[in-house]
Amino acid sequence: MSEKSESFKIVSDNRHARFQYEILETYEAGIELVGTEVKSIREGKVNLRDGFALIRDGEVMLLNVHISPHRTASQFFNHDPRRTRKLLLHRAEIRKLLGRVEQQGLTLVPLKMYMKRGWVKVDIGLARGKKLYDKREDIKKRDDQRDMQRALKNY
Repeated sequence: MSEKSESFKIVSDNRHARFQYEILETYEAGIELVGTEVKSIREGKVNLRDGFALIRDGEVMLLNVHISPHRTASQFFNHDPRRTRKLLLHRAEIRKLLGRVEQQGLTLVPLKMYMKRGWVKVDIGLARGKKLYDKREDIKKRDDQRDMQRALKNY
C-alpha cells in the first residue's frame, strides 16, 4: 500500500497577522462549510485579513472571514460571505486554548487556509498583539536583511 502524499494548496495567507501579532503557537483546524463556500475556496476567493476566532460554549468559531459567493450558483443557494463558521478541533486543544485565551489575554487569529487531501484546513495562531515599537523593529530587521542580500548579490 502506498501512503497518500501530504500535498498542500495554500488558498489564502494572512501575512498581515504576522506583522500585527506575535505568534506563540499554531494549530491546524478543520472548518465546517457549505457547498458553495468550498467552490469559492477552491477558486481562492478568501480574505483572512480581518478574521479572528472566539471560543463559545466549548466550540471555536471563526468570525469576520470573507469567502466570496460562488459566481455561477443562484442567490438562493449561495452563502453569506461573512457568516460565522465553526472550527473543528479536539476537545483537549479547545480546553488548552480556552485557558490561555482567558488567563493571558491572548487572541486567536487565522494565519492561512489551505487544501489538504481534499479537505479545507485553517491554521490558527495563538497570538499576542505587538506594540508599535515592535513593529518598527520588524521593519528595521527586514530592511537590514534586504540590504545585506543586495550587498551579497553585488559582490
